[in-house]
Amino acid sequence: MELQSNIIFLVEIIGTVAFASSGAMVAVRKKLDLFGIIVLGVITAVGGGMLRDLMIGKIPPIMFRNPVYVFAAFLTVLVLFILFRLRPALLGGTYMEGYERIMNILDAVGLGAFTVAGIDTGVASGYGSYHFLIIFLGVITGIGGGILRDIMAGETPFVLKKHIYACASIAGACLYTFCLEYTDSDLPMLLSALLVVAIRLLASHYRWDLPGIRTDDE
Repeated sequence: MELQSNIIFLVEIIGTVAFASSGAMVAVRKKLDLFGIIVLGVITAVGGGMLRDLMIGKIPPIMFRNPVYVFAAFLTVLVLFILFRLRPALLGGTYMEGYERIMNILDAVGLGAFTVAGIDTGVASGYGSYHFLIIFLGVITGIGGGILRDIMAGETPFVLKKHIYACASIAGACLYTFCLEYTDSDLPMLLSALLVVAIRLLASHYRWDLPGIRTDDE
């Protein structure tokens, strides 16, 4: 159990770094100052967990009771700021392409980890029999920070614009919730997180999108 907890913690830190990086990059593109970059980076990394905790009455949220994730996000943003400040050329060309590929993989890993962590939090809080609730908690933990990031940046949330992102989290959350009814082993957690990662990476690679409605002005 201790090994499992350590693995989950490590993966969550990886996800925190990826989410903080994505928030920082949005802030850079919006030409925000250092404070704005830090705020967007941190809220992207821990915002989902904050929303989850507020929904189930865990006050104060985990980001204040155990600020290790906030510190990890802050350090990530600070390193990126210093790096891009000293080497602005890194913001373009092949460097950025390679960076975005790596971040895409880490982001998928983080999405999977945060999704199952959100469900575990709901179950540990006594809501295991409320299936829809714990699925929602898993999904909001995974995508909530990105939604807050985009709203604060004045954009339509990324998860609402064709991308197979929230759907990957929903699929993994449903699988994990279903498996919890039949077993309490660690395997469903791993499989569910891997399902989220697989769907997200496949969707990104093959550019899978959900159908929408085209208007006359498009």
